[in-house]
Amino acid sequence: MPPAGSLTDEQLRFFDANEKAFGDDGCLKQAKELSINKVGHALHELDPVFKKFSFGANVSSLFSSLRYKRPAVIQSMYIFKQPGIGGEVVPHQDNTFLYTDPPSCTGLWLALEDATKTNGCLWAIPGSHKNGLKRRMIRDEIDTHFDHPSPTYDLKEFVPLEVKSGDLVVIHGDLIHQSFENLSLVSRHALSLHVIDTEGCEWSKQNWLQRKIPPQPLYEN
Repeated sequence: MPPAGSLTDEQLRFFDANEKAFGDDGCLKQAKELSINKVGHALHELDPVFKKFSFGANVSSLFSSLRYKRPAVIQSMYIFKQPGIGGEVVPHQDNTFLYTDPPSCTGLWLALEDATKTNGCLWAIPGSHKNGLKRRMIRDEIDTHFDHPSPTYDLKEFVPLEVKSGDLVVIHGDLIHQSFENLSLVSRHALSLHVIDTEGCEWSKQNWLQRKIPPQPLYEN
């Protein structure tokens, strides 16, 4: 879950450790590099390696083909899914957290290692993006909360999205997807980018992520 407060102007990196990385005494049970859950949310702006990929021709041409007018990466995360402790990500829609009016969020999920049912690949409900947004995360003056309870899903509806290292999964903002725990001995690293259109679409002031400086577009028409 993203932090409730807004990021700094520079969108400083956010480090998140797996809950199962800690013992009852509150100390890490393994090395730090094997305990991190993810790093974000602005790798595409702060790190030259991730910036080169995020603003590269392959990403730009993809969104041009999707007829985005002025796309911008609004969030980026390196997800580790550590062996044995990689946590579950519950069913959700990306538009719940990264809402524009009209909705425009598209997720890019780049497999940096093979993702299988054993080590926690993505699962999704085919066609669920056609049924609209189920709920939104709202940030107000008091706290951050959801406007509706979490829906109940039939796990039989989900299909696994097993992919090889280097494969890219493109995720519609309303697609219901999840991943299970990684109980295997093999990690499942991935890079996740979320892109919105900044022309003809308004970023919600109720989103958890707010910026004072507009994001740099991938291109402009």
